[in-house]
Amino acid sequence: MEASAHLHVWGRIARRHPSAFLLAAQLLSLVLYPLMDETPTGRLLFGAVAVVVVPLTVWVVNRSQFVSIVAWLLAIPAILLVGYGIAFGLHMPFTLSAMFEAALYFYAAGSLIAYMLHDHRVSADELFAAGATFTLLAWGFAYAYFVCQAWYPGSFIGFEPDRARTWLELLFYSFSNLSATGIGDTLPVSSPARVLTMLEQLAGVGYIAAVVSRLIGLTIVRQQR
Repeated sequence: MEASAHLHVWGRIARRHPSAFLLAAQLLSLVLYPLMDETPTGRLLFGAVAVVVVPLTVWVVNRSQFVSIVAWLLAIPAILLVGYGIAFGLHMPFTLSAMFEAALYFYAAGSLIAYMLHDHRVSADELFAAGATFTLLAWGFAYAYFVCQAWYPGSFIGFEPDRARTWLELLFYSFSNLSATGIGDTLPVSSPARVLTMLEQLAGVGYIAAVVSRLIGLTIVRQQR
């Protein structure tokens, strides 16, 4: 009986604040990423994170039937390709999966931005959505960098410049670039990598200016009233 009550409470929270669950899953996955490498165990862990986070992303953007269909069309191939790569020990399926995951995260970020801008009332879930959207953009560009590095080897350099950047290094670079902190331990050197970097810089500035500042302004106005 007590377990049922707890499940009911969590169910209510999930329905009211789905963006909070996505934000928590994204941040918790950061704890697991340092454990991932090119070994079968590391790839299996990478696949496990994708299996959890990708459907959760689709669930959060479930605003209409059309939005859900498009999201699943991107999510299902991503999950299947990760599973295929793990099963046969291949690297190419991970690159193809990264393409679908980048598209899914960008699509989800756009959906959450539309959700936050659809009215002039700021709810608690919209505040969670602001944080979740930032992580979606960071992950989306990290996957784009992952694909860029696979297609154009040597696109990024840093410490030990002769090797490819790891997934965590690309994600760290994406967060640094999107937040404009400018930590330069990874540098784009190929033209595609530099174009992606400039697009992320534009996205970061635009997101903070258009979305975050609007939510802060509406929150202040509501408190004054």
